[in-house]
Amino acid sequence: MKAVPKVNTDGLYLEDTLVDDAFYGVVPFYAPLPELPPETDPEAADEPEEEVEEAEPEIAGYVVGVPVPQGLYLPQFDLAAWEAREEDVQTDPTGYWVEGLTPEEIEELTKPQPQEPNPVDLLGEELTAMKLQSIQQQSLIGSMGSELATTKLTTIEQQQTIASLGSELAAAKLEIIQMKGGMAQ
Repeated sequence: MKAVPKVNTDGLYLEDTLVDDAFYGVVPFYAPLPELPPETDPEAADEPEEEVEEAEPEIAGYVVGVPVPQGLYLPQFDLAAWEAREEDVQTDPTGYWVEGLTPEEIEELTKPQPQEPNPVDLLGEELTAMKLQSIQQQSLIGSMGSELATTKLTTIEQQQTIASLGSELAAAKLEIIQMKGGMAQ
C-alpha cells in the first residue's frame, strides 16, 4: 500500500488516500448517491412498479498515482495536460503538478506572523514592571526621607535661633528694666 493524492475536479490537492503499490495513473472517484426513501405506502404495492431512473454518479475528483513534488504550497494536478499526453512519450510525470496559489497568496502565507506572547513572558514583563515601580517608589521614599530630615534640622535650627533670640530679648528687657529702675531712684 502507498499513499497517493486525491484532487478535486479542478485538480487541486484534497488529501492523501491509500492504494495498491502498483497503482499508477489518474482514476476518478465519485460523490455518494443520495439514498432514495423506501416506499411504505401499501396502495403503491398493488400498482405496477414504475421504472426508477438510476442517477448517474457524479465525479467528485480524481485519485492521482503521480507523486507530488516538494515545494508546492497548494499542489494542482494539470488534468487536461494528463489527458492530452501521448502514452508512448516518456516524461517526468511530476511535471503535471503545478502551484495552485498565486505569488501574492504565497507571499501572504510566508509573511512572518506576529507571535502571540506566551503567558510566562507576559508574567515576566509584569514582574519587571512591578520591580521598576517598586524601585522608583523606594527612591522617592528615600528622597522624601532626606527632605524630611533636612526640614527637621532646619526647624531645630530655627527653634534654637528663636530660643537664642528669646534669651537675648529677655536679657535686653531685664537690662532696660534695670536701667529704668536705676533712674527712678
